[in-house]
Amino acid sequence: MASLSFIIGIIGNVISILMFTSPIKTFKQVVKKKSTEDYKGLPYITTLLSTSLWTFYGLLKPGGLLVMTVNGAGAALHVVYVIIFLIYAPHNIKIKSVKLVAAVNVAFLGIVIIITLLALKGETRITLVGLLCAGLTIGMYVAPLSAMRTVIKTKSVKYMPFFLSFFQFLNGGVWSTYALLVKDYYIGVPNGIGFVLGSLQLILYVMYKNKSRPVESEDERKEKEGSAHLVKDGLQLQDLDEKTKNPITQNVMKTPSLGPLELEKFTQRDIETATRSNIGL
Repeated sequence: MASLSFIIGIIGNVISILMFTSPIKTFKQVVKKKSTEDYKGLPYITTLLSTSLWTFYGLLKPGGLLVMTVNGAGAALHVVYVIIFLIYAPHNIKIKSVKLVAAVNVAFLGIVIIITLLALKGETRITLVGLLCAGLTIGMYVAPLSAMRTVIKTKSVKYMPFFLSFFQFLNGGVWSTYALLVKDYYIGVPNGIGFVLGSLQLILYVMYKNKSRPVESEDERKEKEGSAHLVKDGLQLQDLDEKTKNPITQNVMKTPSLGPLELEKFTQRDIETATRSNIGL
C-alpha cells in the first residue's frame, strides 16, 4: 500500500507541476499585450498562499516530502505570476492586489508560521496547518467560479483556460486517491471538491467552446466608446454646418437687434422667400 501511495504521489506531483505551469501561456500574452485585460488576479494570489502553506505542512508532517516539493515549486511559479500581474494590471486593480498580497501572502502567512513554531507542539501543529491548507485549497479551487460565471454570461471560454481546468480535474482526482491511500483527510477533502469543480469547468468548456464570440477587453471598449463620441461630435458639427447653409438660418443668424414686431415680420418674409425658392417660384 505504501509503494502504491508513493507511485500515486509521484503521478500527482507531475500533474500538479503541469497544472502550475499551465498559466505560462496566459502570462506570455499579458506581457506581449502589456495588459491583464479581463484576467483576474485572485486565483493566482490564492494559489500562492495555498502552495506556501502546503509547503510548510509538508515540512511539518513526517513523510510529507512529496507534498513539500511539488508545492514549493508551485509557490515559486506563482510568485512570478503575481509579480507579472501586478506590473501590467490597471492602476486601481493593481493597488487592491498589492494590498491583498501584503495582507495574505506576507502578513497572514508570517503570523501562521510564527504561531505554529513558537506556540504549538507535535500533532497540534499538523492539525492547525492542515486545516488551514484544506480551507485554502478549497478557496483555490473555488476562485475560478468567477471565470465560470463569466463564461456563462458571455458564452465565451476565453477567460477560462482549458488546460488549467483540465489539470485541476486531474490533480483533484489523483490527490484524492492519494489521500484515501494514506488516510490524510486534509488532502482528500479539498482535492475531492477540486475534482468536482474541475469536472464542471470541463463541461462548460465543451458547451461553450463552439459558441464563443469575441469578448472585448476594457481597453477595447474604451477605444470604441471614444470612437463613438468622435462620430457623434462629427455628426453634430456636420448638422450645424448644414444649418448655417440654410437661407432661413443664415438670415436669422444675421438678423440685427430688432424689436419683437419687426423681428416677426422679418422672419415671416424670409420664410416666404425661402419657400418660393424651394418650389421654383
